[in-house]
This record gives sequence, structure tokens and C-alpha cells, in this order.
Amino acid sequence: MTSPLKYAVGLDMAKNKFDACLASIDPTQKVTIKSSKSSVSNTLKGFAEMESWMKKHTAVDVPIVFCLEATGIYYEPLAWYLHEHGYSVSVLLPNKARHYIQSLGLKSKNDKIDAKGLSIMAVQQQLKLWQPVSTQIYRLRQLTRFYQQLQESRTMYRNQLMSFEYSRLQNETVIDPLKEIISFIEVQIKEISIAIEQALREDPLLWKKAENIATIKGLGTISIATVIAETNGFELFENLSQLVSYSGYDVVQNQSGNRVGKTKISKKGNNHIRRILFMPAFNVVKFKVNPFLNLYNRVYERTKLKMKAYTAVQRKLLILIYTLWKRNEAFRNDIHPEMGTRLLSFR
Repeated sequence: MTSPLKYAVGLDMAKNKFDACLASIDPTQKVTIKSSKSSVSNTLKGFAEMESWMKKHTAVDVPIVFCLEATGIYYEPLAWYLHEHGYSVSVLLPNKARHYIQSLGLKSKNDKIDAKGLSIMAVQQQLKLWQPVSTQIYRLRQLTRFYQQLQESRTMYRNQLMSFEYSRLQNETVIDPLKEIISFIEVQIKEISIAIEQALREDPLLWKKAENIATIKGLGTISIATVIAETNGFELFENLSQLVSYSGYDVVQNQSGNRVGKTKISKKGNNHIRRILFMPAFNVVKFKVNPFLNLYNRVYERTKLKMKAYTAVQRKLLILIYTLWKRNEAFRNDIHPEMGTRLLSFR
């Protein structure tokens, strides 16, 4: 029997459990599914159980890599566990994994099939190894997500207060506590916004890059911090298309034969990024910052839809943030006038 050259474990993660599939490849490039394990608890006990199962089916002297999808935050505890125990770990963007699994002819979709596809992909390819995000970016994500939750709560309570204040019979027993809650949330929002800026400043490189991005008039510290935190400092992205897709700004065509339906963004991606870029898109147009103003005018003239034009501006903002981050340079509209034009095309 031919000895394997490499093992790979595909891990399909969910909130409370995950599925695992072990594959091997031999010198003839034959891929063999060695074993699979379903419904493993997404806890330390489950991680140890999966590790014991893996060791039972693998040879000690053969390299092994673990492959996971970046689904929310559910993959992170296991990725950290494997990294800390000295294993090679690859974390893929969901779209990249999905397209590869489809190319294998696996038409059905369930946790077991996804784990199998990930194991085959990892055993056949030399995937980029995952490195944990810095403590600073991890902390930044916790802060920015809490900031967003506070803002959403404030909006909800403000709406409730308005409905009570404009009702025929006003009840101070309800109105006064609502005002107190809103005031408390506003204090928390201010404190968290200060903490977010401090988290950026504590890392000189992070703060320098954030300062460069902040040269885009209308784009504030909270928006910049959120994009950085939600993309893990853009670590997983190899190109702009991956970033656009991850954020849900990829364009979905709706056309068949002579019928041409509406073209829209997929919205299948990180909604934290789309939410935080909503207001900056208005700001850069309001402040007449190019190339955003020109883009807005072009899309609006063609579609007569303001929100579609603002969405195009959001996507261009994201692309520009990514480019400035990678190049470590400040924004100049004479240098970056048409950046990402092809990706931003709305037809």
C-alpha cells in the first residue's frame, strides 16, 4: 500500500457543532477519504475528541493541515486551539471554498459534504496558512460590534419614545424610564468611541494606516476601525474581488433570454461593513469628494436611483480603504481617481 504524502482535515463549522473529514493524497496524486466525524461539539472537549480521532487515522511522520471556512466567529476557537497545539491551519473565505466544492461536482450541500470538499481542497492545494489576528484587532472588533449594537438599541428606544410622546394619552411612567435608558446608552456610545480610538492608537502601525485612510473627507475613525476589524486587517484577501464578495457588494445579474431583470448587490456577506459605510457614502458625496461624487452622478444619471448610486459609492469606499491600507499611503484624488472602476460597474 502506497504511503500518503499529506493529510488534510476539512472542518465545517457551526455555532454549537462541526463536521470533520480526513483525506489523504499519495505520490500518484490519488485522493482518498480516510474517515469522517459528524456533530462534534464546538467546545474544548469536542476539539480534543476531534484531535484523538485524527491521530487514530493518521501516521505520525506525515504532514497534516486543517482547513476551515471563515464563517462568522464560530471557527475562531478551534482555529486558535489547533494553532496553539502546533498544527498547520488554513482559513478560507466562504465563496472561495464554495466555488471549489462546486467544481468537484458535489451538487448537494450539507455539513458533511462541505467538510469533505474542504479536506479535498486542502490536500490537493498548498493553501496559505492562517495566522491569528493581533490582540489589538480582535479587541477592536469587539468594541466596534458593541458600538453598533448600542447605536441600534438607541434607535429602537428613540422610536419607542416618539410613539409614546405622540400618543393621545401620555404615560410618564413609561416615558421617563425610556429617556433615562437613551441617556445611558448615549454615554456608553461616547465611552466606546473613545475606547475604539485608543485601541487604534495603542498600535503605532495600525494608527498610522488608519490616519492615512482618514484623509478621505467624510470617513471617520469608527467607520475605519470597523472595516479593519471586520476584515482582520485584510489578511484573508488576495484581491479586490474577494473583498467585494466578502462584504456582499458583488453584483448579481438577473437576465434570461430577452428578459432583463433588476441588477443588484448580493448582500451575502459581512453586514457590519455595509452598515458602517452607509453614512460615509452620504458624507463623501455631500463634501463633493472625487472620485465618489463623479461615480454617484454617473450611476444616478443612468439609473435615476439614489440608493443604487450611494451603494456604488460604498463599494468604492471599501476598495479605496483596502488599497490605501495595502499601500500604506494617504488618499489623493489626483492619484486614485478611477480606482476599482471595473469592479464598480453597474449595468
